[in-house]
Amino acid sequence: MAVVPGPADPKPSAIQCPGENTVEMRYCAEKSWEQSDAQLRQKVSKRLMEQWHEATKALCGAAYAPYKDGTIYPQLVVGCDDHLNRAVLKEFRGMGEQ
Repeated sequence: MAVVPGPADPKPSAIQCPGENTVEMRYCAEKSWEQSDAQLRQKVSKRLMEQWHEATKALCGAAYAPYKDGTIYPQLVVGCDDHLNRAVLKEFRGMGEQ
């Protein structure tokens, strides 16, 4: 009988964001992006969302190009995407909303 190893990622319930190491910080950054992305998808069309992803990918990639070969690069890009999503989501709020 073969033993199948479990996933390499830490269990989500064990992670307290923002995380204490690179793996946890990447996990937290991705979860935050997934949340902002889902919220933005509720506000705009599928086509506009595709265009937004293309734009943020290009912008964030350019912003963090000096770190492209580093292990932190994916986390920086995901964080950038999340920050841009959240900035746009603020624009959808009504006047007086926070």
